[in-house]
Amino acid sequence: MDKFLVNAANQNHPLRILSDFLNNEDSVETAKRYNESRFVGYVLDIGYDEITIITCDPFKINVGGIPRNSLLIMVPDSFEQNGTSIPPHFTLLRVLDSAPTPLTKEVQQTYFELQKKSMPELDIFTQSELQWGALKTQVLGMFYPHPREADTVEFSGDLNNYVSAHKYKIFSPDEPLLDLVSNATVPKENRFPVGKLRLTECRLPLPNKKIPNVDIFLSTNDFKGCRTAMFGKTRLGKSNVVKLIAQSLLETTMTSRNVGQLIFDINGEYANDNPQDDNLSIRGAYPDRCTVYALAPKPNTPSHPLKLNFFHTPYSSKQVMNTLIRQSGRSGSDYVDAFISVDIPDFTEVNAIPQNRMSDKKRAVRKIQIYFALLHKCKFDCDESVVRTSIPSAESVSGFNPAFAAALRTAAYGFSSLQVPNAPNSLATLQTELEVIHRFKKSNPNDPTLRSTGSGNPIFDQEDNALLEMLEPNPGRSGFGILLRYRTYHDQRAGDYTTNILQLLDQGQTVILDLGNADEILMAYFARQLSEAVFHHQTDKFTNNNLGNHYVQLYFEEAHNLFGYNDNSDDTRIYRRFAKEGAKYHIGMVYSTQSPSTVNSDLLAQTENFFIAHLASQDDTNKLAKVNIAYDSIKNDILQAKTAGYMRMLTRSHRFVVSMQAKKFTPPKSQ
Repeated sequence: MDKFLVNAANQNHPLRILSDFLNNEDSVETAKRYNESRFVGYVLDIGYDEITIITCDPFKINVGGIPRNSLLIMVPDSFEQNGTSIPPHFTLLRVLDSAPTPLTKEVQQTYFELQKKSMPELDIFTQSELQWGALKTQVLGMFYPHPREADTVEFSGDLNNYVSAHKYKIFSPDEPLLDLVSNATVPKENRFPVGKLRLTECRLPLPNKKIPNVDIFLSTNDFKGCRTAMFGKTRLGKSNVVKLIAQSLLETTMTSRNVGQLIFDINGEYANDNPQDDNLSIRGAYPDRCTVYALAPKPNTPSHPLKLNFFHTPYSSKQVMNTLIRQSGRSGSDYVDAFISVDIPDFTEVNAIPQNRMSDKKRAVRKIQIYFALLHKCKFDCDESVVRTSIPSAESVSGFNPAFAAALRTAAYGFSSLQVPNAPNSLATLQTELEVIHRFKKSNPNDPTLRSTGSGNPIFDQEDNALLEMLEPNPGRSGFGILLRYRTYHDQRAGDYTTNILQLLDQGQTVILDLGNADEILMAYFARQLSEAVFHHQTDKFTNNNLGNHYVQLYFEEAHNLFGYNDNSDDTRIYRRFAKEGAKYHIGMVYSTQSPSTVNSDLLAQTENFFIAHLASQDDTNKLAKVNIAYDSIKNDILQAKTAGYMRMLTRSHRFVVSMQAKKFTPPKSQ
């Protein structure tokens, strides 16, 4: 009756698979169909961390072989103790290596003697003795019924108890059991198939034995607000797995739209299809869910310009210019550093200056005018009619007219032997007037016309002088020539891309920044600038209690270029903040690089999910094992296996490393 009640309670339990498996093994043994048996052997030595098992050649052949890193299960000889049935459970083992037996030396002596005698035909008794051996296995944990939740499996990374070795049996799990151990701990919610179970790189089957065909699933809940690492040598499938993760989030948020994704696409492979390599992009697969911003638009890829209108947002564009100058190594000169220190006010800031501070407002408007004249001299194109009306007014100082006093204009043009023209009404005439006055000022610094008739203060302050020195440099200085190369970052049609991208992310869109063919300076700038914008945007939502269930996921390739191992500079501070604070603000990140030893240690230590392809350096595998002990036992496998797409996956839901062959990214059938 007790056994009947237990069976009835477990009728729909996932561990019913184990009961059916063991019942089938009993039937196979009774019918003496030994070639169908999954029995592997017995326990020779048992401990909490490692278990040594004894097996023989026929057992290995029956189960299709027992390669290193394959999975075995250990079950009690009986689930009845003292007349009481105990719940079905099993211990999961990973095969590590061969192990010596008490007869190892005698076996070696026998082989030695046989070799000396030219290996005659072995008698049946000697064959029987020599076919036995031992394997060392690692205890991964136990699967058992959840104590409180019905029809649910719980996994523990340790053993609650063990008894004498002879009271256990070892089996090689069949496909249903392999599916259970690989996917039972993955939440049913937001599941997505990522590949097939692949226990070894070698796919040569034994005669009449098939390789297991088991799907591997992940839950996209494991990636929201978490850090995910892709490590492995180039061309081994890291980008393909990144596409699968992005696809999984697109698929599982089709209705909720509660995850926005931002992909920094340094090679253009997520934004643009590549028919020659049969390589479909994320945008190509999900055109309605993806928006592309491109530095250099491709003919067949609809995109928005990933550029600034330097005339539209003077403060932001000047900050971009400052960053690019520093990163190019052109800073260090007094006049260049003085230019970098200048802040150009935005239009809204100028308009906010009250009327009782009209002199301050005039100075602010003139600063914008000098900056725009400098941009014009560097051939930053614009629609002058639009720019003219966008510049705030401060009494007579408006548009392109700085409204300098008549005495100053007369003295300056007279110094250059030029007739005084009408007030400037274009960027060209504004540039000319500023150059003429600056030349006059340098030669006549104490001329009274260079001071305000009201306050007596200089008309040009230090920041104005820094701008004018870049516009009309002293002989021997590059001046405005330094800025010519930055025209590629300007587009007069561009809007405020940062604000637009943040809005798209809030709508659950996947935004792809096509940075193909961009130099490292530009890639680093956009990555940092947008990362900071996302962080501050999410922080604002957090402080205003508006985060809700919305997440932002960022993707970085060649991560060592953005946040290297020993890089603790201010430029990489945002990525360290992602590592430490990203979860709180619902910011997740996926980063990929060839080597774990090149990534910032703060980020590496906080990473929850790992996808590991082939690594060629023992330093890298040792670093990986230090970061996550789960990889310690498979270091040799990572060093030796080089098949593309062969990954060792560990997520928040997977309590041990799962070896799998990642599927190739393909669009959904409905596309």
